[in-house]
Amino acid sequence: MASTYITTTIPYVNARPHLGFALELVQADVLARYYRSIGENVRLQAGTDDNSLKNVLAAQAAGIGVQELVDANAAAFTGLAQPLSLSVDDLIRTSRDPRHKAGVERLWLACAASGDLYRKHYEGLYCVGCEQFYTAAELDEGRCQEHGTVPDLVSEENWFFRLSRYAGQLRRLIADDTIRIEPRERRNEVLAVIDGGLADFSVSRSTERAHGWGIGVPGDPGQVIYVWWDALGNYLTALDYASRGENLGRWWTTASRRVHLLGKGVLRFHAIYWPAMLLSAGEPVPTDIAVHGYLTAGGRKISKSGGAIVDPYDLVSRYGTDAVRWWLLREVPRGGDADFRTDRLISRANDELANGIGNLVNRVVSMIHRYRDGVVPAAAGSAPDAVAFDGAIGGAPGLIAGALKDFDFRRATGAVWQIADEANRYVNRVRPWDLARTGSDPDLDAVLAVLLRACQAIGTHLAPFLPDAAARISRQCGAGGTGLLPRPAPLLPRLTRAAAAALDDR
Repeated sequence: MASTYITTTIPYVNARPHLGFALELVQADVLARYYRSIGENVRLQAGTDDNSLKNVLAAQAAGIGVQELVDANAAAFTGLAQPLSLSVDDLIRTSRDPRHKAGVERLWLACAASGDLYRKHYEGLYCVGCEQFYTAAELDEGRCQEHGTVPDLVSEENWFFRLSRYAGQLRRLIADDTIRIEPRERRNEVLAVIDGGLADFSVSRSTERAHGWGIGVPGDPGQVIYVWWDALGNYLTALDYASRGENLGRWWTTASRRVHLLGKGVLRFHAIYWPAMLLSAGEPVPTDIAVHGYLTAGGRKISKSGGAIVDPYDLVSRYGTDAVRWWLLREVPRGGDADFRTDRLISRANDELANGIGNLVNRVVSMIHRYRDGVVPAAAGSAPDAVAFDGAIGGAPGLIAGALKDFDFRRATGAVWQIADEANRYVNRVRPWDLARTGSDPDLDAVLAVLLRACQAIGTHLAPFLPDAAARISRQCGAGGTGLLPRPAPLLPRLTRAAAAALDDR
């Protein structure tokens, strides 16, 4: 049986989470739920990156201890599982989980044994926001292109990793899709970086500059392991890498797919640094790297610091889990940026969930109760004029599978929406109420049966995307198998700004 290991990045916890990270969580959850639904073994892994200089500086600014700050903010990140209806199998916290420190140390020693770690003096421009050194040529008028800040000039002796040794091997692995990077333009970006030449990179910081926070370099108490080396290691350390436990073999060494989801701003770390570290340590590389763009609000990037703030907790409390997940999956283009607007979220929820899917299910179940006392009709023949409609139902599984293989969540949800759209068109075209009035019982039974089949298909195919709504739809459409449908009930209420605000009082 195929096994798939799916990971999100682990975010810095210098502040509370924002909607941009919720996007990644929801995308990962969709993949996990989908692959479970087709019979695969799946592990969905998430966590928090506690060992960052950003976290130290944020704690200093707040006048509290670093551990106190990271514990509070990490709880807000891990707590997103409930409001976003996530099916996360495991969470790792890099400052608290004993698996992590031991695993990072083992990874360091494995790369050292390969001869890929060495010390040298280094001077460079360091962006604390990125936790990365830059050359002057990589800056925009002296500022980090990601954060708009002027990097610090740092001069110290660090440990370095021989990234240059792996340039040719990395290029081959990416070019032949052994490491598949989607969308393709992101793959091309990585190949261009490799072709431009890979320099060895610093993988430690002085204990003094790190304020003593982080995981120490084995055998060198004056140095702390670079936070990106530390953080990237979580994909192995969460699998008991330190003890080479059963999880490592099942979910990494022999897994059918090792899938990383991440934002475009951290692509280089995941597509170049991380595979090179794995090659050095003698471990398999990721099979898939799925890259999403940024969310903006009013044209400004949504971020924890220095950007627009959109709180996912607040959105869910106002508009509900279904509406928030639906906007993230329906509005955000594959690999591209999207601007968040509350009116767009409300419009999507009303047009497609309330007026489209919810109204369809309510109409169909109501007609079955009105004309057949709630008993699921047994159609003796084919429903009239249902070719296009049947095509939408029958074609959905293949369309969804293909879209999710390409990490195209908008196209995948579009296949589910297409069933609802065709079904509503079919109702208006065939007019079951006219068939009931004229006594065309065989045709009416066939029409009601195919419409119920469409609603059941929506419930099934919607499950990875909107698990809560899908469960309500399936129950409404007779998932219990008794042959008698429950009385119709509102499934996906229409949102207004006033009604959404009232949801805070639930």
